[in-house]
Amino acid sequence: MGAEMVRVGTAGWVLPPDVRERFGPGSSQLERYATRFSGVEINSSFYRPHRPSTYARWAASVPDHFRFALKVPKTITHERRLVDVDSQLAAFLSESAALGPKREVLLVQLPPSFAYDAGIVRAFFTGLRERYAGRLACEPRHPSWFDDATDAALAELDVVRVAADPAVVPRAAEPGGASTFVYIRLHGSPRMYYSPYDDDALAAIAKRLRDVEVPAWCMFDNTAFGVAAGNALTLAERLR
Repeated sequence: MGAEMVRVGTAGWVLPPDVRERFGPGSSQLERYATRFSGVEINSSFYRPHRPSTYARWAASVPDHFRFALKVPKTITHERRLVDVDSQLAAFLSESAALGPKREVLLVQLPPSFAYDAGIVRAFFTGLRERYAGRLACEPRHPSWFDDATDAALAELDVVRVAADPAVVPRAAEPGGASTFVYIRLHGSPRMYYSPYDDDALAAIAKRLRDVEVPAWCMFDNTAFGVAAGNALTLAERLR
């Protein structure tokens, strides 16, 4: 479908000093970030709630074409493990609705200990779908999630399974679930959150994205040493 259908970006919008000059002007780091990228992950929503006014301010500070992916709070995914979360989910959806149409993806990242449970997963995503019609991506990290039956169940729920690097099993490196869009998360390899991707790896990622026939997100989460922004800039340039 072409590079114009791909949103490349990072988890958060911190601009490390070594690449800061490659971004345009702005009164905040988010405004400057949005001069080069068309999408971003809000990871802070995983750790704490934000006021609607904060979400509205973020939405107002980026161009009309810019979109946000939001990480679903850990109280839902890690503490309650998708069970009995109606009030927490309602609060999160209400607060983040202030992003308006710029809220494009909700990202459900699950703990590595969370084995696939068909009943829990179906109940959670069915309830979420009753309240939210936008794009849903799920990043499971337990090996039990990666088979044909689970992908079929996610597809029926209209949930995309994230393609992640590093992958817990080989199949985890490839997209799964629904085929309406693709969501790739690059955490850094071999050392998660720290390792940068070299030129050969970025060239391979760019080729992979050029071959995608649906809209795609590709987010770099190797933020610990500040290498994510540089990797994302290089990938975006390769795609252009």
